[in-house]
Amino acid sequence: MNELRQIGVRIKLISDGDLAAALATTREKSGIDILLGTGGAVQGIIAAAAMRCLGGEIQGRFRPRNQDEVSRLRKMGIADLQKKYCAEEMARGSVVFAATGVTTGDYLRGVRFFHGGAVTNSVVMRSKTGTIRFLETFHQFENYPEYTHDG
Repeated sequence: MNELRQIGVRIKLISDGDLAAALATTREKSGIDILLGTGGAVQGIIAAAAMRCLGGEIQGRFRPRNQDEVSRLRKMGIADLQKKYCAEEMARGSVVFAATGVTTGDYLRGVRFFHGGAVTNSVVMRSKTGTIRFLETFHQFENYPEYTHDG
């Protein structure tokens, strides 16, 4: 990282929110051009689905932490643990992606509460058409039905 900083690269370290950071690489105003790191396989697949819709790219490979994880991968039919997968391999076919910001990130604003309700920001995308919809939704809590939970 020191070498990169010496040549003028700005680095933003994150501990959580790798999906939001992956999405941010597709928005010029985020200032994020590339995301490098290690994350969970599920988050990688979700990010791949979003990248398919956004025309971005993602590459990933499995990094099992122990022999148990290696065994699980083998049982799923994954033989080559060094193989690098691309977005199309991780999220095949026609993909629809939707997300709502919980906390504010580089791609979506988080939930904002007001007296009697909240405002959320969401995105819905489709790979087949490249359609991207941003939604701002106002929730009026007084109009929501009451739910009960029976034990």
